[in-house]
Amino acid sequence: MRHLLEIDDLSVGELTDILERGTHAQLTKVLDGQGVALLFEKPSARTRNSMEMAVVQLGGHPLTIRPDEVGLDTRETVEDVVRTLAGYHSIIGARVFEHAKLERAIAVSAVPVVNMLSDEAHPLQGLADVLTLAQEFGGIDALAGRTVTYVGDGNNVARSLALATGMLGMQVRVATPVGYELSSSDISRVQDAGVALECTNDPMAACQGADAVYTDVWTSMGQEAESIQRRAAFAGFTVTDDLMALAAPDSVFLHCLPAHRDEEVTNAVLEGSRSRVWAQAANRMHAARGALHWLMEQR
Repeated sequence: MRHLLEIDDLSVGELTDILERGTHAQLTKVLDGQGVALLFEKPSARTRNSMEMAVVQLGGHPLTIRPDEVGLDTRETVEDVVRTLAGYHSIIGARVFEHAKLERAIAVSAVPVVNMLSDEAHPLQGLADVLTLAQEFGGIDALAGRTVTYVGDGNNVARSLALATGMLGMQVRVATPVGYELSSSDISRVQDAGVALECTNDPMAACQGADAVYTDVWTSMGQEAESIQRRAAFAGFTVTDDLMALAAPDSVFLHCLPAHRDEEVTNAVLEGSRSRVWAQAANRMHAARGALHWLMEQR
């Protein structure tokens, strides 16, 4: 049995396999008559909709569970919740604040566990990101040698993006303000996966000649108390038309959404001809379908 907590839980071959499955609208109904528990500590429009629809497309029944219904480590321990849900469902998806809760979950779960987001990783988003790039540039094999630049906070999205794109042979640049870089452990983990990673505090240099420019919100859920401080620290890191002009002529813009327009990205870029954010959002469902199908075959 396999779990999916981060992209590098997969080999390059397994990553490619999941992505190829995600390109097929029709897959065998591996979840026919079975349930999938979708446990949310924090809400998300894209994650809930994409995961529920992916489960339905595989013949299963998704059950979304709100945080007040289980109360991880307040009403019940993570371990007790997971043991209970595994008695009803064939897969457990969890969107949590602390990544350690997912690690505790897989230690006791009798069914595969999928990370729908944690403070350390967002693998389903990373899968959707590379699906979008593959659609844009001629397939998965065509990504090797191209460059993706991430501009913004060195967060969970940045790490999963670096792993997903870098494991497929892309050059990865991450431009962050001083003090908001990827952690040293994140950098080591990405490099250990064989990724060609360049970290900088200069967004203009990072965007030069890039095939894709990616950003995320400066203040993620749970960091609201830091919003004023972060807006000041991230001055100069807004993705603008001028920044995109430094990228390759056929470059595209990506954002995991939701976006704070005219903060981390201008409205003109988000709605511009290079933006692929809506295809990227739609690919969350396709990526999830591929991942769930693959996980069920590993049982």
